[in-house]
Amino acid sequence: MFNVEAFLASAGSAKTVAWYGSGDPIFAQGDAGEHVMYIRAGGVKLTVLSKTGAKAVVAMLGPGDFFGEACLAGQPIRVGSATAIAHSVIVRVDKDKMARLLHRQHAMSDRFIAHMLTRNVRIEADLIDQLFSSTEKRLARALLQLAGYGKRGKPARAVPAISQATLAKMIGTTRSRVTFFLNKFKKRGFITYESELPLTINRSLLSVVLHD
Repeated sequence: MFNVEAFLASAGSAKTVAWYGSGDPIFAQGDAGEHVMYIRAGGVKLTVLSKTGAKAVVAMLGPGDFFGEACLAGQPIRVGSATAIAHSVIVRVDKDKMARLLHRQHAMSDRFIAHMLTRNVRIEADLIDQLFSSTEKRLARALLQLAGYGKRGKPARAVPAISQATLAKMIGTTRSRVTFFLNKFKKRGFITYESELPLTINRSLLSVVLHD
């Protein structure tokens, strides 16, 4: 299996490691796009702010995910913001160095392309989910994604600390509806939590997503 950490270590002085607390900004919409970032630990929320002031959650990412990669395609500024949703360790690689490493190391290029394709498939699935799935199914799917279901390796049962308000924005509903379905999932034994998140997920929650 390709070792992403070993590859990133080869970036040398063009690589830095930063630590963020839950809620800390990593970059803001409008900042210069100068680095590609990799999540070593923790979680990251990507959001976009419209001209009218409306904020949308674009993605929730976890360990093993890259973000900020649009700078490699010539995007000079960030079109959205990135915020840590838990205590996180982020590896930042200078975009020019990253481009050279990708050009030289085919294994990393394959890993990076696979990541990009997976992200595109996930975004497409999220859009379809928003259009055609019930609120209950959208919430179940979001929780499973946050726990790492669908990624390589064993999923974590614990979901990173995230507010119910953020979950509501992710799935396009109100906080009261999120609270209603979280309580429903809890009563049915799909999840375990007390009052607020974080929570733990049981595999039985998959039945909500798979049920037609």
